[in-house]
Amino acid sequence: MRRCTIIYLQFWFVLILSMKLSSAKELVPALFVFGDSLVDVGNNNYLSVSLAKGNFLHHGIDFPTHKPTGRFSNGKNIADFLAEKLGLPSSPPYLSLVHDNVDDFTKGVSFASAAAGILNTTSKNIYLPRLDGTDGDGDGDQLSHFTITMDEQVEYYVKVRGVLDQKLGASNAATHLAKSVFIIAIGSVDIGVYLGLPHTSLKEKGSPRQLVDSMVLTIIGQLKRIYNNGGRKFVMIGIGSTGCLPSERIKTQNETCNEEFNYWNTKYNQGLQLVLKELESELPDFRYSYFNTYQFLLNILEQPLAYGFKEVKAACCGLGRLNADVCCSPVSNLCPDRSGYVFWDLFHPTEAVSRLLIDYAFDGAQQYSFPGDIQRLVSM
Repeated sequence: MRRCTIIYLQFWFVLILSMKLSSAKELVPALFVFGDSLVDVGNNNYLSVSLAKGNFLHHGIDFPTHKPTGRFSNGKNIADFLAEKLGLPSSPPYLSLVHDNVDDFTKGVSFASAAAGILNTTSKNIYLPRLDGTDGDGDGDQLSHFTITMDEQVEYYVKVRGVLDQKLGASNAATHLAKSVFIIAIGSVDIGVYLGLPHTSLKEKGSPRQLVDSMVLTIIGQLKRIYNNGGRKFVMIGIGSTGCLPSERIKTQNETCNEEFNYWNTKYNQGLQLVLKELESELPDFRYSYFNTYQFLLNILEQPLAYGFKEVKAACCGLGRLNADVCCSPVSNLCPDRSGYVFWDLFHPTEAVSRLLIDYAFDGAQQYSFPGDIQRLVSM
C-alpha cells in the first residue's frame, strides 16, 4: 500500500512539473500577425476571387502535413517560426476562424494576406486576369477581395479587440494585449508594384520618393491605431533586398540584382526606423524590435556557404530561366535539396531562410536587430 502511495505521489509530482514546464514555454500570451505573403498562413484561401493563393502543390511539400496550406513556402514561414520561439501555436488565419464561426483569439490570430500593401492604392494597381477570363481594370469590388490591405487588416484587429473585451473584460484584455507580440512584415509589394508594373497609375501620383514617404506616413497611422487598441510590443520586419529576387534577376542579361528596387527598399527602411524611434518617445510603453532583413538577405547572397546555402539565384520551384519565368505550380520544376536554396519561388524565401531569419531576429547577432532582439522585447 505504501509503495502504491509513493508511486501515486511521484506520478502527480511529474505531471504537475511537466505542466509547469509546458506553461513556462509560453513567453507571451498571444501573437498577432500583419503583413503580406511572407507571413500569410492561409487567409487568401478564403478570398473567392483572389489569384494570390498558395493552396496548391508544390507549396507545403515540407510542411508537417506535406500539403499546401496557403503559405508561399515549401514549409513554414516567418510567422510560424516566431510562434514556436514564443511557445505558441501558429496564429490561425483570421478568415478561417470567421468561416468556421470561431471567436477564440486569446492566443492570437493572423490577418496577413498575400499581395497586401501598406497603401490601399497598391492592391488596386495589381493587374491580373479575372476568373471569368476577362481582364481586371483595377477598379470596383473585384480587387478589394483580391487581397486584404493593411488598413483592412488593422480594421479586423479592432474587431478582435472588441471580442477580447467581451470575453476577458476590458481591463484583462488590455493587460493581455500589452504583453502580446505584434509582428508586421509588409511594404515590398508597394514598391514592387510601383517599379515593376509599367502602366500603374501610382506613377501618375508622384515620384518613388513620394511613394516611400507616403508608405512611411501611412504605416505610422496604422501602428498608432493598433497601439490605441492595445498593442504595445511590435516586431517590425524591414523590407529585404527584393531587387535580388529571381523575378528581378531574369530581367537582366547577366542575372544581376535590380539596384533601383534595392535603393528604394533601403529608403523606406530608413524612414521606418526613424518613425519607430519617434513613436517610442511619443507613445507610453510603445516598444519595438526592428529587423534589418535587407542586410540579412544580402549577407546570405554574398556569402551563401557561410550560412549553409548553395543556390542564391534560381528559385527551387518554377519554370524557365532561373525557374522564375513561371510561378510555382504542380507542373513546375522542383529542386530536390530545398535546404540549399535561398529562394523557394520567384518571390519568396525557402523555409530554411525563414527559420534562419527568426533565429537571428529572436536572439541572434545584434547587427540585424534594433534597438534589441525579440527576446529582449518580450522580457520588457
